[in-house]
Amino acid sequence: MLVVRPAKTADVKAIRALVDSYAAPGQMLAKETVTLYESVQEFIVAELDDVIVGCGALHILWEDLAEVRTVAVKKDMHRQGVGHKILEAIINRAGEVGVNKIFCLTFQTEFFGSHGFEVIEGTPVDPEVYSELLLSYDAGVAEFLDLESVKPNTLGNTRMLKKLL
Repeated sequence: MLVVRPAKTADVKAIRALVDSYAAPGQMLAKETVTLYESVQEFIVAELDDVIVGCGALHILWEDLAEVRTVAVKKDMHRQGVGHKILEAIINRAGEVGVNKIFCLTFQTEFFGSHGFEVIEGTPVDPEVYSELLLSYDAGVAEFLDLESVKPNTLGNTRMLKKLL
């Protein structure tokens, strides 16, 4: 039975393997192992028979804004609903912490679109928040703001946003 749950430090090696399987062909940005440990509390994992088969993370960017990061499913588990369950858990978590907009940078526009994400142009925050976000060192914030400095690193992905009800 598939179990979707918060990640533990013991899951980081499996998360690392999932990330690497997508980063090598350029479908996902690579992440350092230390970064995965530092952000383990942001991750959700999907476990089947004691094996991690998927992961994803929710990274808070601002009071009402978060980013969905690092959604990955073992390739032999595609089209079995694992990614959908992970993303649903992330969306639910966003609502629990008070976020009402969720951003993602993805090649999987159909997948995210099926969950209510829409392609965006520009930056859907007011100028005051924009200026505050510019102070962040986080690459996800720079991606959200569509800053030129991150363009070489974003792999040509599509920026999408979901507004929670």
